[in-house]
Amino acid sequence: MAGSSACKPCPRNTFSAREANSCQKCDETRQFSEEGSSKCQNRPPCTEKDYFQIHTQCDSNKKTQVMYKWISPKLCREDMAKASGLPPSGEKQDCPPCNPGFYNNDTSSCAPCPPGTHSDGTAACQQCPAGTEPVVGFVYKWWNTLPFNMKTSCFNVANTKCDGMNGWEVAGDHIHSGIGGSDNDYLILSLHIPSFSPPTSTSQSTGAEVGRITFVFETQCDDQCELYFMVDINRKTTNVVESWEGSKERQSYTHLITNNAAVTYTWAFQRQNSPLEVRKNQADNVKIYLITVSNAANGVGLMCRPCALGSDQSSPTCVPCPAGHYIDKATNQCRECPANTYLSPHHLYGLESCIPCGPASHSNKDHSVCFSDCSFTLSMDNRTLAFQFSGLNTVTSLMNGPSFTSRGTKYFHFFNITLCGNEGRKGAVCSDNVTDVTLPDVQNDADTFSNVITSFLCQSTIIPSDGRSFRTALSSQSISLADSFLGASVEPSMQNITARPNHFPPPETHLPDIHFFYMSSVSTASCEGGRGAVVTMRCSPGTDERGEISVPSDCPGGTCDGCTFLFLWLSAGACPLCTSADFHQIEGACRGGIQETTYVWKEPKVCTKGFPLPPKAIANCEMIDFWLKVVVGIGAFTAVLLIILTCYFWKKNKKLEYKYSKLVMNANSREVELPAADSCAIMEGEDNEEEVFYSKKSSLLGKLKSLASKDKEDIFESVQLKSPRARNI
Repeated sequence: MAGSSACKPCPRNTFSAREANSCQKCDETRQFSEEGSSKCQNRPPCTEKDYFQIHTQCDSNKKTQVMYKWISPKLCREDMAKASGLPPSGEKQDCPPCNPGFYNNDTSSCAPCPPGTHSDGTAACQQCPAGTEPVVGFVYKWWNTLPFNMKTSCFNVANTKCDGMNGWEVAGDHIHSGIGGSDNDYLILSLHIPSFSPPTSTSQSTGAEVGRITFVFETQCDDQCELYFMVDINRKTTNVVESWEGSKERQSYTHLITNNAAVTYTWAFQRQNSPLEVRKNQADNVKIYLITVSNAANGVGLMCRPCALGSDQSSPTCVPCPAGHYIDKATNQCRECPANTYLSPHHLYGLESCIPCGPASHSNKDHSVCFSDCSFTLSMDNRTLAFQFSGLNTVTSLMNGPSFTSRGTKYFHFFNITLCGNEGRKGAVCSDNVTDVTLPDVQNDADTFSNVITSFLCQSTIIPSDGRSFRTALSSQSISLADSFLGASVEPSMQNITARPNHFPPPETHLPDIHFFYMSSVSTASCEGGRGAVVTMRCSPGTDERGEISVPSDCPGGTCDGCTFLFLWLSAGACPLCTSADFHQIEGACRGGIQETTYVWKEPKVCTKGFPLPPKAIANCEMIDFWLKVVVGIGAFTAVLLIILTCYFWKKNKKLEYKYSKLVMNANSREVELPAADSCAIMEGEDNEEEVFYSKKSSLLGKLKSLASKDKEDIFESVQLKSPRARNI
């Protein structure tokens, strides 16, 4: 600008070239330009995306008018071929009914039902029948006017173009994002709930849930729009709970409230995260069809449901059931849930509201949660193995990383794990530690700037100190991965949660892995049923009792799909308790009348604690040693005797065979008939040239030999030599 020491941007629908000293106007009939433009652009033909509709408030005749307006500023032309014109406004339509809990008393607006009454939105408010109580909360499904506890606004960090604009517009059966001033505006819708009040029948319950919000929405985007859902507790800090990018089909999302405090829910929609010279995405929008909030303290009566009655049946007054009790359908009396079941947090009518606990889990005395007592039994190979994980129940931490953002910022994934808790009470704590920064006002009010998560298993993102603005590491984005314990099993799946053991190395022992399954109640855009976590306990005799925890090497963030987080815990404390079947005895030799028995573990040893190894045993073995020697001596003597007798008779038989063969040979050589021999034995008077002579004093062996000779004399028979001459002799 001429005469100015600084450059200023040209206004809308003007332009200037480089180093110009003035701005030139565009032909506004055919052209347009954004603020600070260097040239004008041709206006495109108008389409249905260049206007929007709104509904007026209902009149005394319960009619509403449909109005159409151009998106401001208008950038299109209606006088071009195939251009769409603005539809006529003023069409009257019937007003939609009131939302549940509200009524229309022949007026143009809906009013809330008085306390203790209810309405479905189409009829007058009515008292609940005896034995029932109203369900209090908010259900917004008709959007003719903005509800009394909701606000809308527009915000932009860089400019004030959209200040004062409505960020959202009501449209009958839904509420949608507004136009805003630019594509990078934040279009904000907020809902404030001062506190929560559970029904009378559940006021004594110790469950974690005090309320919940559910909303149904869809986004329609041509580019990278984003919808943020945020929660502010006690008006301290606003935390982003979930976000959705790009177009999303119609879907629902639920968020649980565990603290009875003032809560503000906020939806923020942004079409583009960076400013552009020309608006390209003004047609991108988000629609919310339904918002439901349960147990709101300032809520209206939505419907009636059965409540518990006192012992006096004549009194219709509802009474609170004790913790862990359900309402019996037949008598409307409070009944305690069976053992090892927990009470549903939002359904107390009938025995089916008592939900069985999972395997290897027990319910606490209030029947509010199921927990693990850190023990597990397994039948395997005709044995019952007992596991005791109580030594691993203290809070254990795992730091995994580092990882890097697209801009090179280094960060770590930090996990806190408590395996069993304390009868359902969770011990792992993660927090957003942003108090240790250089700003003194943040340091003075730490609670305002911190988000503390208590769970069985939680995660934080740790950004290490860079030495400039932070003195220590920064912890942020703390989330719970395990709000409830589902059970423990050697099976790899439980309630749609899978352990995926193939992501870890195979075990070194024959023992199966034991999987602890957990579930988080907070759902996400990619995990509508909530996140899950599996801690796999594996016996590792070579490690100490504390062991070591790891995540899959191919999933460094602990999850491969964003929904199920996997952990492997190697520990000697994960081995079964030792029993008498895990060792064997070795008996030593009997020395000096004493025998030692030693007990040793079977190799490889895959047990811990439990039954201790017995000490060395010493026993007297004198009698057993003496008789053992006697038996061995007799056996040895008998064996030697049998060998000697066998050798003797074998030799005697060989001699007889020799004599017989000699006689046969002599007879054949003479070719005469020999007289028949009465016997082949040596007769009396004949000399036995080969006889063995013994000493005059016979030994024990000689006596036995003589005895055997006498016995054998009658054994031998005479053999006649058959010859043709024998008959003539």
